[in-house]
Amino acid sequence: MPRFKITCEYEGTRFSGWQVQKNARTVQGELIGASKSIFNTDAFELYGSGRTDAGVHALEQVFHLDVDTMLAPHIIQLKMNDALPADISIRNVQKVAKQFHARHDAIERTYVYQISTRRTAFGKRYVWWVKDQLSVQQMQEAAKHFKGMHDFRSFTADDPDMKSTKVEITDIKVNVQGDLLVITISGSHFLWNMIRRMIGILVEIGRGKQSPDIIPTLLKKKSDLPASFTAPPSGLFLASVRYENDPKKNIQTMLNVT
Repeated sequence: MPRFKITCEYEGTRFSGWQVQKNARTVQGELIGASKSIFNTDAFELYGSGRTDAGVHALEQVFHLDVDTMLAPHIIQLKMNDALPADISIRNVQKVAKQFHARHDAIERTYVYQISTRRTAFGKRYVWWVKDQLSVQQMQEAAKHFKGMHDFRSFTADDPDMKSTKVEITDIKVNVQGDLLVITISGSHFLWNMIRRMIGILVEIGRGKQSPDIIPTLLKKKSDLPASFTAPPSGLFLASVRYENDPKKNIQTMLNVT
């Protein structure tokens, strides 16, 4: 049975996350439904590179699909896009070796969070509007503490799928782009709610309500503090999933939703 590596994007506002659930609209559920329709079979496997929470978007989510078909990759792309709702789009389909695994072979994932410094009528589904003035310098200083291998147990809820709460953050940047404050975070993998809690703490620091030095403390000792500052999902995007030999992308050029 051939295996296909498929890249898709989705607008997460009306989804209850990536993973298929009973009685809930999910991205994986829509992809499974489209696949059943196209290939006229239930005999296939569809496995994503990772989960995204309810309301979180993706500029680039990767999944692999095992299905017995003679259809060429570009035909699969066309047929899937015809079968899918408007808030999911297939960007690329390629045939890969059976050994490829969308989740296990990923070496780095990059997320982007957008904070709007002004009220917006058009981009509110894609940003978190923070009314308070934020100190970008303080947020940049604080973000440096996240880089490297750390225990992020203070930044996640219990997740039975995770054997460890240690995560390596390979890069983190806080940049101003017009009316947007764009935070880009790359890492080996991410825990449930981890990025949204990281963002929430950074915003509290930007507001002047917490010191940048709070982050090393939270990384050393379990605390419930980050949970109370969890950022909303609207500003969060899965921006890139990188595999061996993939070049690093300039994520900033991909952001054009606002």
